[in-house]
Amino acid sequence: MPTAVKIVVRKTILRGELFDSPCAQTIVSCLPLEVRPHEWGDEFYFVIPVDLSLNESATRKVNMGDIGYWLPGKALAIFFGPTPMSTGLEPVPASEINVVGRILNDATALRMEKGAKKIRIELI
Repeated sequence: MPTAVKIVVRKTILRGELFDSPCAQTIVSCLPLEVRPHEWGDEFYFVIPVDLSLNESATRKVNMGDIGYWLPGKALAIFFGPTPMSTGLEPVPASEINVVGRILNDATALRMEKGAKKIRIELI
């Protein structure tokens, strides 16, 4: 069963879920997290205190609102629009990620929060 989370960036509060996969549940065990996000197009990413490997969900095909674990950066990535690798409106990660969850609201609301100094993810 997925784990419900809240994502807070300044005044934007979104609901999300982390899946019931070993990778996602390892991330759940680190919550709450409050970190400074980096931006890559319409993607926030940030280092988290886990060191995981790619799994059966590893892909470069993601949707707006997907949350993924990016192995090379030991980072969590939240996709809310095109990235520098995109050729259209869909996000494209820099390399394969494990899809570990998704935002349940309109992820494009995060566009208003570019330049944010912190992001918080916590259990609901």
